[in-house]
This record gives sequence, structure tokens and C-alpha cells, in this order.
Amino acid sequence: MSSYELREHKVKHLSKIPNFAYEVQLPVREYDGTPNGQDRKPVLMLHGRSVPALAGCDLAPVPGGNPDRYSWAQELAQAGFDVFIMDLQGSGRSPRPGVMDDPYNTNPAQQQPVLVDHTIPAPGTPSYKSELGNSESEWAELASVVTFIKSKVGPGKRIRFIGWSAASFIMGPYTLQHPDDVESLFLLAPMFPPRGRWSGTLDNPFGRPPEAATLPVGKPPEQFGFPMNVTSKSGFKRSLTGTPSLWEPGIDELAWAACMEDDPVASKWGRKVNGEPEGVLRYRNTYWWGWNSNTAPLKDPQGKHILGERVPVLILYGELDRTANSPMPMQDNLHFSVPDLYAAIGGSRKLMFCFEGSSHSLVWETTAEAIHHYSKLWFKHEKVEGLGMGKYFRELDGNLIALQ
Repeated sequence: MSSYELREHKVKHLSKIPNFAYEVQLPVREYDGTPNGQDRKPVLMLHGRSVPALAGCDLAPVPGGNPDRYSWAQELAQAGFDVFIMDLQGSGRSPRPGVMDDPYNTNPAQQQPVLVDHTIPAPGTPSYKSELGNSESEWAELASVVTFIKSKVGPGKRIRFIGWSAASFIMGPYTLQHPDDVESLFLLAPMFPPRGRWSGTLDNPFGRPPEAATLPVGKPPEQFGFPMNVTSKSGFKRSLTGTPSLWEPGIDELAWAACMEDDPVASKWGRKVNGEPEGVLRYRNTYWWGWNSNTAPLKDPQGKHILGERVPVLILYGELDRTANSPMPMQDNLHFSVPDLYAAIGGSRKLMFCFEGSSHSLVWETTAEAIHHYSKLWFKHEKVEGLGMGKYFRELDGNLIALQ
């Protein structure tokens, strides 16, 4: 095991969010665990839709608990990797467009249960009637950070990607468009809509779909007529499902505190307990496309599958995850399936594990140690427990059962 060095960076980026096209600085945390005299092995970690990056990838230990269990980033750095953690605009430590500071610019359906009587006196209509961000703006943010990392580690270096949950909407299509940037792809509880939005043409699969010809979209208004969503502390805790024995006492409070730490505005919203606000988790409302069963199996000009051939893919999800595996029937864009992602990847360099008893929030379960271990094995050997392809069910004791 190696030691590592912590560095904090600010990456300049020209925002491509519609109506907010100005220069911003994206915060990127780095843990460089490169042993002396060796080449750097960069890893980039990206958060999902609602939980910011540091809370998901670099959580402090539970008091009295395992000191290494929940900081995935530091575990990888200890193993000799150069780890970078980024937040997209509107999340974590990244800048938030000013419209997010108005509590009325939240999902109207969430105002009554989360904000009324605590932050606002009554429900109101959003003054900014559109989503905040889309696939193009988020691919561009990822590209800026990739360019920055390559400037540090060497322009010829390829980067190992780790994406949790909705990060797949950004890292998946980015890899398909820029395979030379990506050494390997690890998707944890990935969101994948088999019939999701796309341009409908293989000549330009990542172009804007017809309904997004003019951005911002804002339609349908009940889904995209506002810039952000909000979750209360109690709602956040209710989302932490799965097998109770996999949750350490106090992890829910620790994860919530980490989410609040990087948001000085929304941490003052929400109901008060003993005179102090509990805070509200706010996150951007984003319009995504280009990630479905038509795009995942795309090939390069030489006829090679990009995912699973040029870029190996490891997928890991929980048996009890009803977020990344939504029940049928659902709207095309809202039906998600991890097994369908595995099936859509065309190459044979793909491996998938379903963890017994785990939920969508695997990063905070005690099984996080196994996740860290699997990622180190995959990035070093392109194998996990000697396996380089196929799909498996992992029992709580670590036993693996092949799936048909």
C-alpha cells in the first residue's frame, strides 16, 4: 500500500448550460497515490443525480467504525492510483446558477412536503420555467476535467472512469464519443433506459433528439418546467433501503451531513429541530439523451465495439435496487434496467455482479469494502476474482454464482 497526497484544483470551464454560458471553475479533488518513480494511473470519479461527489466517493468514517470503509477515493489512492473527484455544476462544491437559490424554483410537487412552513409560506410557481442542464452541457464539463487531468498526468494517458447511478448518462455516452480518453469504465448501480431519448439516427447518435431541437426544453412542464429538485432529510433517509444488516449505525446521519457541508444555502432550508434547520438536498433538473440500447452497442469506424471491446466495462448493482431497475410498465424514458445495459454492450470485455441484499446506495453499505476491492482488481488486471467476462450473483459471504 502506498501513501498519497491530497490536492485541490479549480478547473476553468465555459458553461454550456442554456442561458448560463459563462466561465466557471469546477472543483476537483485529487488523491495522488502514485509510488515514487512510477507512471501515474489516473481515475476519475463522478457522482449521480442527487448526491454530490465527496459524500458518495470520499465519506469520512463512521465514529467507532471501520476507518477505511467509505472513502472509495482514498482506498484507490492507497492502492497506487491517482484519483480525481469532480462535481458537476449545481452539485456539491461546484457553482450553482443563481436560479437555484430561489426555493420557488423547485419541483412544484416537492414544495409542499419539503419546503412549505419551513422555507416558504405556501407553494409557488417557478420563475425559471425550464430544466438546468442537459447532456451537451454535462458532457462538456466532463471533457474539461478530462483535459485538465491529461494535462497533469500526460496527454497520452487514458483515464479509468467510475460513475455511480446517473453518472452513466454522462460517462457512458462520453466514452462512446471519446474512447481514446478512457482506459476502463466501472459503472456502479448505473441508470440505463433501454428505450431512452436519442436522435434516432446512427449518423449522429448523440445529436439532439427532435423534442430537444430548441433548448432549454421545459416540456412537459410537470417534468422539466423547473431547474431543480429537493429532498428533505427524512426523505433522504427513507431512500436508504436494502438489507438492514448492511447499514452501520449512524451512516445515514454521516452521509446527510456530508451532503449539507458543501451547500451553505440549502443547508439553511427545511424544517427546524431544536431551533436549527435540518437542511434540504437540492440538485439540478437535467434533460438527458444518447444513452440507450441503440447507442450502447455502437462500433468505431474500424468495426470494433466501443464498450466491451475497446473499453472494458465492469457493472455492479444491488439485488434490491429499485432505482436502477424500475418495475414495468413505465414510460420509455423512465424505465431503467441494469441487465439490459449488460446485454446492450456489444463486446466480450464486460463483467457484471449483482450484490445480494444491496440497494441503490451501495457506497454507504458495509459491502462498500468489496466494491473498493473489485475496482482495484478490475483496474489492475481487467479481472475480478479471476473473472474477465460474464454475469454473477454475489452472495453476502462473497460466494459467486454464475447467472444465465
